[in-house]
Amino acid sequence: MPASSEFVALCRSQVSLLTEGLGASLSVVYLTEELVEDLPTQLVPIVAHPEVARNWQPERSRTFLPETSGSQPDNLAWHQRALLPNQPKAGRTDPQPAWTAEATLMHQRQLVFPLMHESIVMGLLVTGRDDRAWNQGEKEQIQQIADSIALACVLDQRAQWLQEEEQHSRQRIAQQHDILDNLLHQFRNPLTALRTFGKLLVKRLNQSDRNYQIAESIVQQSDRLQDLLQQFDRAIEIVEVDKESVIVDSIDVQSRPQALLPAANALGQNTLPLEACDIRQLLLPLIHSAEAIAQDKQQTLNARLTHPLPLVQANPQALREVLSNILDNAIKYTPPGGCVYLETNEQTPATLCIQISDTGPGIPAQDLEHIFERHYRGVQAETPIPGTGLGLAIAKDLIEQMQGKIQVLSPAVHPQILNRGTTFIVCLQHAAVR
Repeated sequence: MPASSEFVALCRSQVSLLTEGLGASLSVVYLTEELVEDLPTQLVPIVAHPEVARNWQPERSRTFLPETSGSQPDNLAWHQRALLPNQPKAGRTDPQPAWTAEATLMHQRQLVFPLMHESIVMGLLVTGRDDRAWNQGEKEQIQQIADSIALACVLDQRAQWLQEEEQHSRQRIAQQHDILDNLLHQFRNPLTALRTFGKLLVKRLNQSDRNYQIAESIVQQSDRLQDLLQQFDRAIEIVEVDKESVIVDSIDVQSRPQALLPAANALGQNTLPLEACDIRQLLLPLIHSAEAIAQDKQQTLNARLTHPLPLVQANPQALREVLSNILDNAIKYTPPGGCVYLETNEQTPATLCIQISDTGPGIPAQDLEHIFERHYRGVQAETPIPGTGLGLAIAKDLIEQMQGKIQVLSPAVHPQILNRGTTFIVCLQHAAVR
């Protein structure tokens, strides 16, 4: 774990104390890199005074072999392993050069103190001076400085570890929040359909019919669920503000949770399990449901499916969620008397596309490039039409996991619509194409 700027600043202050208070002409603080069993430990210089002291050795970092646990290495052994410019590399058996009087004097003026905590060597403090040897009192002061640096190193590593743990915890909280957000949004579409079907039953049944009360209860309970859903939305908005204030900016976008369909993907998988899907069988129930909702809003749904339709490589549950969401948006933003068009076509010999167009107000150009961002609604946020800005973000995630593409065009691209509306195109590969 790299040393923090605060720890480096503390080391500099201790080196300054050695220089100004004890007359040291050179001082270096080394930290060990991560220990690897049976291999020499690398020493990396963190602070040096003067800077040329970093060049004591022929390589950028020194090596030493840790002593037996619990033993205190003597200065001579550490000196030979860490300081001598002509030292052999770890593992070599070349004899050490003969000691000269000058080398002996240099050794007396240079000291090496291991930075230790609970019998673990975390680095070295090396210091020396040219004019005189060190007395016992000075050595004790240097030992205190080494102990302070060692303790600071332990605290620095623990602080960084706690910071990383806190960041991971915040990421997990953010992911859990987004998972709940996605689930609530995915709950909204079937609830709307259920409520619409209940209202249609109430209109078609006489009050004397014994099933009238059942249909009316369906509407009442769906209204209650709708109220609870709105309360969830308000609670999420509050949490969203708190989340934005605490989540660190370094969270990678790719680490956000994917949409939750199917359940297997909630376990952390990055891709959905795919299979050959009959798009007609998947679309027909959605079309029937959308027709009922459109009828309730005095709209017309025109569906035209080519025949035969090839099988596509997709996840049925996820694709159903995507198409249901786009259909729901098309109906939601189309005014009474308007039309929604659903068509299928083969854009290439290996690709099937589902195209959904509406006669709504369309999407402004400035909003198009952000339309698939989470919680982005653009100018629609200023209208009374409810929404969370999550549906299209979820749809894009799911389609990309199915190796497909989703595109939005506004104004709509449809022969029956002129200068208004929106077209969404979802393209998937044929099941035979891998």
